[in-house]
Amino acid sequence: MKLNDSGSAGSSVRAGRGRRVASSLSEINVVPLVDVMLVLLIIFMVTAPMIQRGIEVNLPVARRAQPIETDLIDVTIPSTYRQDHKVYLGTELIRTEVVQERVRQKMELASQKSVNLRGDRSVNLGELTEVTDLLKAAGVEHVGFVTKPPDR
Repeated sequence: MKLNDSGSAGSSVRAGRGRRVASSLSEINVVPLVDVMLVLLIIFMVTAPMIQRGIEVNLPVARRAQPIETDLIDVTIPSTYRQDHKVYLGTELIRTEVVQERVRQKMELASQKSVNLRGDRSVNLGELTEVTDLLKAAGVEHVGFVTKPPDR
């Protein structure tokens, strides 16, 4: 057995072990990082669909409704129209006073001068006609009423 300057035989083993610890501390352990990232990814994937909300409209039912095939401008009359006189142009809530101008602006870029009109089932015919007149005054040639097919 070999003795070093201090007279102990085990100090050379400790010095070698110390070097290995120092070299392993310089490396980053990525397993916990990957675990955390996967958990965050799963949380994001679960919560992302919950964040997106649409406009809730109870559409009337039509037996002979045809599917919509073109990309037209959507105007939605919500059930709160009676109180605030606001409609949705796409997903944006706007006052009826500016409907004509906003539809005119959108029609400049559109190839067809047509609009899909969605109305809540609680909206009466007079309110529906009011909005239709505004759309016609804005230059809309065709107004299509959106319904949903009956449950089978």
